[in-house]
Amino acid sequence: MDILDGIKNRRSIRKYKIVMPDEEDIQKILEAGRWAPSGLNNQPWRFMVVKDADTVKRVSAFTKYGPIIRRAPMVIIVCMDTAVSYNRDKDVMAIGACIQNMLLEAHSLGLGTCWLGEILNKKEELAEFFDLSDDLEIMAVITVGYPDEEAKQPGRTPLSRLKVR
Repeated sequence: MDILDGIKNRRSIRKYKIVMPDEEDIQKILEAGRWAPSGLNNQPWRFMVVKDADTVKRVSAFTKYGPIIRRAPMVIIVCMDTAVSYNRDKDVMAIGACIQNMLLEAHSLGLGTCWLGEILNKKEELAEFFDLSDDLEIMAVITVGYPDEEAKQPGRTPLSRLKVR
């Protein structure tokens, strides 16, 4: 797959088939995230794969976008390991790159994803639910599954308006 083509054609998917992705594909998604760049190569990301249907349903209660989570067969929770963090701004950007790698790999495998950010309003409660150590800060929840919808192409601001100079 051409990289720019993959970037342009990846969409957020909010409806999924009730089919669990193959374990091999899940590992490929995590591997793509693992290879993101990070300052000092500190690799501050940590992953939690949640496939249990009851647990996925319980995670959905932490966001107003719960229906998206409930329609997904699984979620990946991405955390920052603050114990290895050396610069929060750089580490947050690195985790963004990690997540983008994961979304693109999932797309290349025929899987759909949705990067949920609103759930971060309750990240402390979600961390408590999972009994995460104090060193792990939840940065995102990503739904993953086989798409059961045709997502629309969103508009984009023309590049000429995005260039500062």
